[in-house]
Amino acid sequence: MKLFVGLGNPGKKYEHTRHNMGFEVIDLFSDLSQIDVDKEVFHGLMGRGEIFDEDVMLFKPTTFMNLSGTAVREVIAYFKIPLEDVVIIYDDMALPPGKIRMRMEGSSGGHKGMQNIIEQLGTEEIKRIRVGIGEPMERDNIDFVLSKPIKEERVLIDEAINDAVNALKEILKSNFDRAMTKFN
Repeated sequence: MKLFVGLGNPGKKYEHTRHNMGFEVIDLFSDLSQIDVDKEVFHGLMGRGEIFDEDVMLFKPTTFMNLSGTAVREVIAYFKIPLEDVVIIYDDMALPPGKIRMRMEGSSGGHKGMQNIIEQLGTEEIKRIRVGIGEPMERDNIDFVLSKPIKEERVLIDEAINDAVNALKEILKSNFDRAMTKFN
């Protein structure tokens, strides 16, 4: 089974903000694959289906970003999913809008949601797809990530979301390495 986890903050207030890129990737992937992500379990919303002959679980923690690791750890433990079959998707200020970056492992890069997942799982060896949101010019980081992108950024971010969805498809068709080669 593959577990794709999109990070974000729950509630209307945070919809379409820069910090919810993981949720947006999961939402688009869910729509395209016709897997409803609506079952409330393990402090999150989950959907499960089959894509390219793979059992796939889509998950959006509803614990708020900084506590995402608790929900992710519970899902992994309950379903006994090997870490090599888990991919975390989240926003990254170090990347410009419109870019994605895939990595097999690494630090959180200052992302509090990813840091909590690393702490809860006890390892940095977690596959991830980072969606670029750019850096704030004059605001502090918290205000920036909780704001909505301007129109020009939104166009680029939507392209990155599509790339991330296509990367997830490539992971299922072949593997993470091949997707990295194609999308990095």
